[in-house]
Amino acid sequence: MAQVFALIVGNRGFFPDSLAAAGRERMLRVLEEEGFEVVCPSPEDTKLGTVETWEDAKKCAALFRAHADRIDGVIVTLPNFGDEKGVANTLRLSGLQVPVLVHAFPDDPEHLDLAGRGDAFCGKISVCNNLVQFGIPFSLTRFHTVWPEEESFREDLRWFAQVCRIVRGLKNLKIGAIGARPGAFNTVRFSEKILETYGISVETIDLSEIFAAMRKVPEEEAKKKLEEIRAYCDVSAVPEDKLFTMARFALVVERWMAENDIRATAIQCWTSMEYNLGITPCAVMSMMGEKLMPSACEVDVAGALSMYILRLASNQPSALVDWNNNFGNDPEKCVLFHCGNYPRSIFATMEMRYADVIGATVGMENAYGSCRGNIKPGPFTFLRLSTDDLRGKIKAYVGEGEITQDVAKTFGAWGVARVPRLQDLLQCICKNGFEHHVAINLSQVAQAVREALVTYLGVEVYHHS
Repeated sequence: MAQVFALIVGNRGFFPDSLAAAGRERMLRVLEEEGFEVVCPSPEDTKLGTVETWEDAKKCAALFRAHADRIDGVIVTLPNFGDEKGVANTLRLSGLQVPVLVHAFPDDPEHLDLAGRGDAFCGKISVCNNLVQFGIPFSLTRFHTVWPEEESFREDLRWFAQVCRIVRGLKNLKIGAIGARPGAFNTVRFSEKILETYGISVETIDLSEIFAAMRKVPEEEAKKKLEEIRAYCDVSAVPEDKLFTMARFALVVERWMAENDIRATAIQCWTSMEYNLGITPCAVMSMMGEKLMPSACEVDVAGALSMYILRLASNQPSALVDWNNNFGNDPEKCVLFHCGNYPRSIFATMEMRYADVIGATVGMENAYGSCRGNIKPGPFTFLRLSTDDLRGKIKAYVGEGEITQDVAKTFGAWGVARVPRLQDLLQCICKNGFEHHVAINLSQVAQAVREALVTYLGVEVYHHS
């Protein structure tokens, strides 16, 4: 489904109307070419379909309110100086709580006479000044003025769309916590109350309720799910009864998520499930992640939230990994590792087996369900959110690196990562009490994540760049 942008075209009487009219049409054309739907006043609604006066602001705001449920973000474009109050009043009256991108047209240096100059360079500063006065958060294009047809602006639009997906996706978000946090993992403790102040709720369920529901799953339903698991990856090393148990578990969890409108989960992956069911949930978590429903290990709710934000920005699956090992003596490389719940598209190669680490405790025969393999080489974004309980805030770090072609002689699910100034990042992680888990996504979306979290959600973010 296409994202929907509201468009405010600024105008100011002293400057040429022709610039406003032409600029509006150019911006609409570019937005359409980029695949976005647009809500904008028509020339019948206001003069030239622009916003200048108080009456214009009221009409435009009413139009936006009528489409509020559909609107993902607002683009303010200034083909000429624009009326600073008209833009700010429209946004205030609309009541929209969505990201705003402010854009201004350049002037042609050959046409700086009264008939040709727009002065949007100056007008943009005035509009932004008013937005700050009105307490309206906003984003900016990379270049202060830019023609809408230029590639840099088209890239800005795609970036802004990522920001909008994050902000919309976090509204009224519910994360499922399945089971109790493993006793040995103090590191993944979090505050539900702090998350709630950001509009993020946590729905909990005990594993015993999951186990009871599994016993009631009809055999025919379980068989259909079993075929889905077989088609997902190579399961030849896993006993049939273990796969059947995974199918029942998957059905119960997915049904519970649907009933409660839950979009990401954090699961108690050890050791209750292994002792009671004789499986690990890794493969089921992998399959949910591939369907863009991230699932985090060890009831790491903040980790699941981090995965979900990356998934919103990129529209691709996310994984949760450990910052796990040094890689030789290279200070900018490390090994990323986990037992094996990465989504299929994260892996270069994968097969389902048992989880080596958990299996060493519960017995390998009780640990089937882990996906083994290496992460695809290429660029990636990493993100970690954490509730800072002492200060009552969410804090985060985000950055980008690459998964290399290097081979780590290990088991489980792994990849060798290169991160510029990795040692500085590790200092930040340790000094600020961040967890050993980090969410990754095979995309480059750090700038959009930072903008969404800082500008629109008020999260304290360290951007490692």
